[in-house]
Amino acid sequence: MRSRPEVRRLGRVPYADALALQRQLVEERRADRIGDVLLLVEHPHVLTLGVRGDGGRSHIIAPAETLATLDVTVHEAGRGGDITYHGPGQLVGYPIINLKPDRCDVHRYVRDLEEVLIRVAADYDINAGRVPGLTGVWVGGEKLAAIGVRIARWITCHGFALNVSTDLDFFRLIVPCGIADRGVTSLAAQLGRPPDPQVVEDQVVRHFAEVFA
Repeated sequence: MRSRPEVRRLGRVPYADALALQRQLVEERRADRIGDVLLLVEHPHVLTLGVRGDGGRSHIIAPAETLATLDVTVHEAGRGGDITYHGPGQLVGYPIINLKPDRCDVHRYVRDLEEVLIRVAADYDINAGRVPGLTGVWVGGEKLAAIGVRIARWITCHGFALNVSTDLDFFRLIVPCGIADRGVTSLAAQLGRPPDPQVVEDQVVRHFAEVFA
């Protein structure tokens, strides 16, 4: 049985600051100076690029002038996957976990992250699930949560982004995750009301502990 990760709820954090913190924690975790950590944050408006191909730059639809007007920045993330959007109303989770010795399976790790968020959706009677061949958590043909991870020597970073009460119009700036024929959704859109963000965080923490313990 694994011990529960330390949970750090940091509130709204600029993307570059969260990236720097992850890098620091990865090194500390690799040296066993800390145990497993789950960072929970919200970001100001930002588009983040993956490492595949051009990282998703070709999937930015909006011109630079529009991004500047909306105060949307663009950052290279160094994670897997394509371009995605982070912003207010979205819960972003960054697990810094040592998968050794018993969880050294990348596909299992991604499926486990999906399972955490599927269980959170179920708490709201939302029937979320997986789509064969795609990562993330889906409600029908719409993505509820995106997943993009980096694993180096079995230490994880980056993670998931759950749309809680996100302004979904910002996804129109891009082709989300490079998938043109599917939409995006949020807990608020599915419920017809915004859920309490603190309660959502609590549910994520609870289900994360269940799945990864």
